[in-house]
Amino acid sequence: MADWIQVEVVAGTAERQTLVPLRLMAGASVADAIRAADLPHRLPGLAFAVDSAGIFGKRCQSDRLLSDGDRVEVYQPLKADPKVVRRELAEVERSRRKKTS
Repeated sequence: MADWIQVEVVAGTAERQTLVPLRLMAGASVADAIRAADLPHRLPGLAFAVDSAGIFGKRCQSDRLLSDGDRVEVYQPLKADPKVVRRELAEVERSRRKKTS
């Protein structure tokens, strides 16, 4: 008899999230779990790439084998570079301080 594992696949945006519990055959990979979760159907309009995922917050390759209880997280691309945003906010703050001086 085949061994099975239980995993979760999570994905979404700030506005919409989904968690898909799955029962997969032992030896399944991250890519297998993402495909089995059928994310394009569950979250239409979002792009999902099997090479942009992690397990419990740590990025990993799509061919990584899963263990029972793993949580596969599918990441979306950043809308803005955090370094650029911090720099722009600092410039706004400096401008504000100059005006109040």
